[in-house]
Amino acid sequence: MSFASPVMLLLSLPLAFAAWRLLRRARRSGIRFPAVSRLPAKSAGWRAKVAAASPFVMLAGLALLTVAAARPRTPLAHGRRSVDAIAIAMTVDVSGSMDALDLTPKGARFSRETTRLAVVKKLFAEFVEKRPDDLIGLVTFGGYAATRSPLTADHAALLNVLKGVEIPSVALDAQGCPIAQDEAMTAIGDGLATALARLKDAKPKSKIVILLSDGVSNTGAVEPDEAARAAAKMGVKVYAIGVGTRSRNTPIIGRDFFGRETVQYADMTFDEKQLKSIASVTGGTYFPVNDRDSLEKALEEIDQLETTSLDADTYDRWEEHFAAFLVAGALAVFAAVSLSMASARRMA
Repeated sequence: MSFASPVMLLLSLPLAFAAWRLLRRARRSGIRFPAVSRLPAKSAGWRAKVAAASPFVMLAGLALLTVAAARPRTPLAHGRRSVDAIAIAMTVDVSGSMDALDLTPKGARFSRETTRLAVVKKLFAEFVEKRPDDLIGLVTFGGYAATRSPLTADHAALLNVLKGVEIPSVALDAQGCPIAQDEAMTAIGDGLATALARLKDAKPKSKIVILLSDGVSNTGAVEPDEAARAAAKMGVKVYAIGVGTRSRNTPIIGRDFFGRETVQYADMTFDEKQLKSIASVTGGTYFPVNDRDSLEKALEEIDQLETTSLDADTYDRWEEHFAAFLVAGALAVFAAVSLSMASARRMA
């Protein structure tokens, strides 16, 4: 048996001190009376016995409640299993251009659910769900790159982090200084370099980067081609997924004078050539997102990569035992209060 919240057991320390004080006082209590033979043979009444016992019943009840708060549990399915895994660093563009609505299905209404970033997040989630055994991390980049999640097998936590990925309302430049949103920059090279840093010490032999971007890089300390060459030297393949189209008067989510979201129109760029170059240099593949089968094609190719057998702990489900302690503790506390009231003739 283990405890989900073992820190709660610290509450037992003041209870132990209270029990020690009660026992110590009980041993030392009494009066000196030499003529013991003259004392009546009748023992103390039931009220006195109940009054003496009720504090200990109360402490026992509080101790049971403390154990319940620590949530005792046992694993129903616990063991180690061998999994064949690869290390994947998902690298997602969160620059201002990812608010473009050029991927909105025909006839559908423009909304935040149809932006480039929304499409990327949906692709990401589908990809993760189809790779249950792989170690997957998340890196985002706009004007700067940031690790949102290290490589992990806890995909539920990873997808929860993904839900919170949004385009910053105030963009930052390479030095972290705020800049106007319409001047937001994209540092693909920095994003790719950060992803490589996360993969450097990963245990699996096969290490890849899934790069989801519109391909336009216009800032950053590392050039995309330089980062691609570094990936090639590390043996890391980059699978680039192009998100967007090149068009004039492209709808994009913006803000009006009062700060409210509204659909505006602007000339958008889409550098498919840059993404193809990165994939080619590293031995990976480029997939356009407007191809509905692109994700499946990427999965098929990734399935051919060499996997590494890793031992992983599995905790499928836990059996919780706190309810029994909670009920027993509550009953003991209720009994202690009732006995105390009865001994003091306070019970109605």
